Amino acid sequence: MGKVWSSIVRPDTDVARDRATAQIERTLADDSKKPTIAGFFDEATNTVSYIVHDPATCEAAIIDSVLDYDAAAGRTSNGSADRMIEYVTSKKLKVVWLIETHAHADHISAAPYLQEKLGGKLAIGREIIRVQDVFGKLFNAGTDFERDGSQFDHLFDDGETFTIGQLEGIALHVPGHTPADMAFIIGNAAFVGDTIFMPDFGTARADFPGGDARRLYQSIRRLLSLPRETRLFLCHDYKAPGRDDYAWETTVGQQRDDNVHVKDGISEDEFVAMRTSRDSQLDMPKLILPSVQINIRAGRLPDPEDNGVSYIKIPVNAV
Repeated sequence: MGKVWSSIVRPDTDVARDRATAQIERTLADDSKKPTIAGFFDEATNTVSYIVHDPATCEAAIIDSVLDYDAAAGRTSNGSADRMIEYVTSKKLKVVWLIETHAHADHISAAPYLQEKLGGKLAIGREIIRVQDVFGKLFNAGTDFERDGSQFDHLFDDGETFTIGQLEGIALHVPGHTPADMAFIIGNAAFVGDTIFMPDFGTARADFPGGDARRLYQSIRRLLSLPRETRLFLCHDYKAPGRDDYAWETTVGQQRDDNVHVKDGISEDEFVAMRTSRDSQLDMPKLILPSVQINIRAGRLPDPEDNGVSYIKIPVNAV
């Protein structure tokens, strides 16, 4: 197993993972530490957003929200976000965190709109700074675009703990899909972003700038070393062939037994060969160009130009 962990941490020194394991085990032994979770599926982008709250205090976090975007018309709307606001209001929740698992390439975040309506701190992993640097250059964002993560209220480090009311949370850095991907363990649930999909669909791509299939494998195996009962909540589902319904909740045990790309027994080298070959055949996500340049700004549009209009750049022959 040493090779699996070579570019992250060795299993006997993974303090953050061990703390997450202890947290999950405490939650499994005490129902009062379990979060209440509601998933909101956006079929247009195959994205699942979550509202996670503490039943005891009604404090909540919103994870990976979606801003509706009509690419042909260049118009945004808030229907998906408004459904989340309605849920928060109906349950009388207090939003304390608006969390992004990474800078999404397939949808635009609604976090600024939700923050305006509901409050809370907007947060992402600290490695967003690397993503801002790469894509700031691609989009020629200029010196006015800060590449220090300051667009967010908080940058999570690997192993950092946080709370939602009485719920315990811990952030784990899980790079590979992008350099900045994070998983957030809250109680006995892990919100894993784009690292892994349902067992019958496999794993995320690793061919975006800064992506790395080997690191993705290592990150996934880090997550799959958590207790088998750990609930995994995914950011996307695309309905694998032969499955009629969308699904986005699974467990560590199910993934270790059945994931078609990375179940137990599949080596790092086998995974890297598969992922590299598969990624070379994939089209780019339809919304990658608008999504990334907005999401590296924490979901905010580029500053309006002198006519009061914000513009999204399309780099020609550069991607």
